[in-house]
Amino acid sequence: MNFCSSTFNSSEQFMARAVSLALRGRARTAPNPTVGAVMVRDGQIVAEGWHQYCGGLHAERNCIAEAKAQNVDMTKCTMFVTLEPCNHYGKTPPCTEGIIEAGIPHIVVGTRDPNPKAAGGLEFLKSKGVKVETGVLEEQCLDLISDFLTWQNTNRPYSILKLASTLDGKIAGTTGRQEAVSSPDSFEDVQKLRTIVGAVIIGGNTLREDNPSLNCRLEIKPEGFTQPKAVVVTTKLPKNHEAFTLTTTRAKETIFWTTTEQAASETAKELINKGIEIIGLPCDEKGLIFDYGFKFMREKHGVLRTLCEGGGKLALSLVEQDLIDEFVMYQAPRILGNSLARANFAGSDKQFMEEALNFRVSRVSQSGCDLKIVFKPADR
Repeated sequence: MNFCSSTFNSSEQFMARAVSLALRGRARTAPNPTVGAVMVRDGQIVAEGWHQYCGGLHAERNCIAEAKAQNVDMTKCTMFVTLEPCNHYGKTPPCTEGIIEAGIPHIVVGTRDPNPKAAGGLEFLKSKGVKVETGVLEEQCLDLISDFLTWQNTNRPYSILKLASTLDGKIAGTTGRQEAVSSPDSFEDVQKLRTIVGAVIIGGNTLREDNPSLNCRLEIKPEGFTQPKAVVVTTKLPKNHEAFTLTTTRAKETIFWTTTEQAASETAKELINKGIEIIGLPCDEKGLIFDYGFKFMREKHGVLRTLCEGGGKLALSLVEQDLIDEFVMYQAPRILGNSLARANFAGSDKQFMEEALNFRVSRVSQSGCDLKIVFKPADR
């Protein structure tokens, strides 16, 4: 790579580059956080690195290795890194020691590490005479490790919601017939999303109307990839289970979340005999309570991330139960204009804007002719 062409004007731009590098490792770093780093001299990026896979070198050490390969004098450089360098021995030695050994005099850090084992990295560097700055693009750097924070602070997977919508908020026509809303580029991007999750979640209507397979259909997949589990959320188990791809060709990878009554039914026994798992969830006046299902997926199957691709009612239920950590919207530049068409969120009885559930924009990018917007809950 010709790093000399990468000339920027501010600390924010250098950190933004480190953020984009960090995202490259998202498919293989779990349960570690995603981290990116750049080495800068005289306003130019001279080396880059990111955490590429769990157990591999951290971003800082990959960046240092790249700088060595380029014969960079690191004693005249500043390193920008999205997360506080670790100060402990794990599967790799401390990054703080690598920074000291390289003679890097100045470190700019996006956010402190919330992991107690990694605490003290910045203090150690300061004690060795390294100039340390913190808080550059801190919100973006915290967003990078929002999944890591979920794994550290809860016993459930990190929950991603994906929807593709027209400009007027429609995810399907009036009949619910399966039709492409977004571009082929967005379809491929969703397949990439499936490579980072351990389970894809849909509702019963999506099962009946679309008969999906819920597997990743990319030709080239990350090393060590396994197809995600398929989770179907429904209060009524399908009796005609021979009609669906999931209950025939993917039976042993399929799980139904349903009511405790349905979980004890004869239909449930038939599905279980095919190798399908049936999980009974508690209910309230609004329907199924999903928290138990998410915890089950992590505790029983080791699932660290889930991807919901269900319809508007399931999407709203997950949001209302505070079980969406990230919302990925593919906004197609199209207008349907029919009030009876399927909405991206549906089922609420709220009437006023002051009752709205709020999100904030985390990242925005182009996806073919669509706009890809990544949202995070506003109150976290």
